[in-house]
Amino acid sequence: MKYGIVAFPSKKVQDFANSYRKRYDPHYSLITPHMTIKGVFEADEKEIKTVAEQVAQVVKNHKPFTLKTSKVSSFAPVTNAIYFKVEPTNELLALHQDLNAIEFSDEANYTFVPHITIAQKMNSSEHDDIYPQLKMIGAEFEEEIDRLHLLYQLEDGSWTVYETFRLSGAE
Repeated sequence: MKYGIVAFPSKKVQDFANSYRKRYDPHYSLITPHMTIKGVFEADEKEIKTVAEQVAQVVKNHKPFTLKTSKVSSFAPVTNAIYFKVEPTNELLALHQDLNAIEFSDEANYTFVPHITIAQKMNSSEHDDIYPQLKMIGAEFEEEIDRLHLLYQLEDGSWTVYETFRLSGAE
């Protein structure tokens, strides 16, 4: 089964992201707007219990962090995804590093670019038409994230919460 670890922003940020996602993101109905902290990995029922225990240990060493979005950006030309850029704070980078030290590695090992996707799976002409418009919107939010969510993928492709962890440590 496929799993991943994410942080969900506030309802305000989710609603703003969804106002674009419903038009430009075919995954709109499959997952709530989120910031991936540990990408997709495979685990069976026994393995995921171990992973969940390891995540619980990691979050004990991390305090809540500030999620600050600053602008709309794009991964083009690598992929035609458009996103809210999240400032990569030291706390967030350390959390990402510690979670990725857990033995189950991501399917694709990309450089960690914290973001909240608002558009994806577009052809180049669609991307080139939409991106300049989206770059002009204000996407500045700042809020505290105090929990992470271990998600799993259902047979229909949607994602749901397996377990939630509070960031409680390192005061």
